[in-house]
Order: sequence, then C-alpha cells, then structure tokens
Amino acid sequence: MKRRVFISLLGGAAAWPLTARAQQPAMPVVGLLRTTTAAPFAPIVVELRKGLSEEGFIEGHNVVLEQRWADNQLDRLPGLAAGLVRRKAAVIVVNTPAVVAAARTADPTVPLVFVTGDDPVKMGFVPA
Repeated sequence: MKRRVFISLLGGAAAWPLTARAQQPAMPVVGLLRTTTAAPFAPIVVELRKGLSEEGFIEGHNVVLEQRWADNQLDRLPGLAAGLVRRKAAVIVVNTPAVVAAARTADPTVPLVFVTGDDPVKMGFVPA
C-alpha cells in the first residue's frame, strides 16, 4: 500500500510543472496595422522592436508583435483589424485615418498609437 501512495505522489509531482505552466498568463500582444506593404517599412518594424526592448518588452520573451499589412488594399483593413482584436491586442500601432477607423470599428476600447502631423482631435482620432 505504501508503494502505491508513493507512486501516486510521484506521478502527481511530475505533472505539477505542466499544470503550473498551463496557468501562466499569455504574453501581451502589440498589433501593428498598416495600409501598405511590409517591405518598404521594415526599418520601422526594427525601430518598433528596438523601442519596445528599451522599455523592457522583448519580442517572444514577454511580448508578441503581430503585424498586419493591407498591401495597399484598404478593403482588407476591417478584417485585419478584427484579427488583431481576436488576438486580444493590448495596443495597436496604426498609420492612417483609414486604419484608425478600421481599428475603432473592430473594438473602440483597444488603445491606438499613431503619429500624425494633423490635430488628432479635429481628425476625430481622440475625444476633445
């Protein structure tokens, strides 16, 4: 009888690390959504990764970078934005009013990061 108890405890202890690993929260997702093709903007992605790492977010270690490129086909934006929302993006980096609109339609609560030379309040990107 003692042998069975020992084997049961040993088996349970061996499974414990697998259970603990399964309970770890998923890494946060940073979405990148652009109207363009990927190739010309590879340096932007490099700089985004660099900026994230400078703040302690290392891709594949404690953050996931999900890239979506519309390849200059604006009709693809809603589906691409919805895909990032399904991936539970914590934030989406966007580049144009069309991308802002698609992301806001997919989920108005997901924070957006963008650079614009225009007034983001007048453009309707942020509330007054």
